[in-house]
Formats: sequence, C-alpha cells, structure tokens
Amino acid sequence: MVSSEYERRIAARFATFDQDGNGWIDREDFSAASKAVLSEFGTTARSDKGQALYMGAEAFWQGMAGMADRDGDQRITRDEFVNGAVKRLRDNPGRFAEIARPFLHAALAVADTDGDGSMTVEETGRILKALGVPEEIAGASAAALDTDGDGHVSESEIVTAFARYFTVPE
Repeated sequence: MVSSEYERRIAARFATFDQDGNGWIDREDFSAASKAVLSEFGTTARSDKGQALYMGAEAFWQGMAGMADRDGDQRITRDEFVNGAVKRLRDNPGRFAEIARPFLHAALAVADTDGDGSMTVEETGRILKALGVPEEIAGASAAALDTDGDGHVSESEIVTAFARYFTVPE
C-alpha cells in the first residue's frame, strides 16, 4: 500500500509540471517548459536543438497523458496525476523517468554549450531555474545531481535523479 505521505510528495511534484498554474497539466505546459529552456540558452525554436526539445516535450506529454489522463480530456488534474503516478511508480519506478528521457536528452543538448555530452552544474541550474525552480534551490539541486563530483551532469545522472525525485520516499 502506498503511504499518504508518499501521495502528498507526488502531489507536490504536480506544480513542477503545471507551468501556467491553471490547475491541470496539459500539452501547453510542456510547450511552455520548452520555450523557457530555449529562451534561457538563446536557442531558437526552429533550430535542430529547438525542434528536438519540442519533440521531446511532446513525447513526454504523450507518455504522461497515457499514464495519468483517466478521462481522456487531454488534461491531467492533480488527482489524476497523483493516482496515475503513484500506481505506475509503484508498479515500475523507472517508467516515469523513461517517458521523460527524450525531453531530458534534448534539454541537455540545448544546455551543453561545449558539446561534450554533459552539462556543467551551472548549466543544469539554469535549466532548473527556467523550469520554475527557485534560484536558491536550483543551484543546490544542480550540484547534487553531479553524483561523481566532476562538475558535469550527464544524461544518466539526470534520468536517475528524475526517477529518484518521484520514487524515493525521503
């Protein structure tokens, strides 16, 4: 049985996705997130990286909608998010991170200014801030993602952290 504390934690993650604060998650929230990341890094939507980010956001939206949109209205309410996420995470914790992988991969490509296949901790913090994470939390969170201490955050570190964010009770 999933604890109510766990459900409260998952519900708190809802705000991360509800970019416009209208009370539901929809395709537009994923577009807004993409636009914010592109703006932060001065990348145009029409560029290859911009198009990849929007395509990754669409794939993420489709995966999340398939997981949680019970009534098929193309909006995920907080209740649908909590119930869909909790059930799916309990059944397969890595699944949630995997539906995000195309978006995370593309966001890394936008932020990877030196083309080495990873982001610096600073670049990671900039993405988090663009997605609405408060500045004081974004920096510390970005540093925590650098699990090997090399000053860079790799795709595997991002995907692993994303899964942990939704599945680890602490």
